[in-house]
Amino acid sequence: MTQYTDIFTEQKMAELFPASRSDDFFSALFGDVEEGSYDIALAFAGAEANVLRFEFNLNQRPGKCLVCSLTYGLPQVFSRHPIINVQGLAEQIAKEAGNNGGGVSWKLGSTDERSNALHVIPLTIELS
Repeated sequence: MTQYTDIFTEQKMAELFPASRSDDFFSALFGDVEEGSYDIALAFAGAEANVLRFEFNLNQRPGKCLVCSLTYGLPQVFSRHPIINVQGLAEQIAKEAGNNGGGVSWKLGSTDERSNALHVIPLTIELS
């Protein structure tokens, strides 16, 4: 069985979802990168059988207020935003997991406020 922790390293997460996407997202959303109150990073959270769990970590930017930025509506925004591109990301992840040509489905969970400086949006990917 594939050791997903060996595949989905921090380096691989940064390749799949580069830090520059945060600025691209805020530029598209608000027209100004400076309006963004958090950086978005992708992290591997575990696997069970054919289900892979990831997290979009929303890390507060210095001098900004993450709590004030209405992150609870983000799963719906992320699900259809072309810069976040969850479908494309899920397909890339499936390929990295060795699911070449197999089907892939995904679901974003509700925003989890882990602290004032970190909110998390779960991403579950099911391979077939």
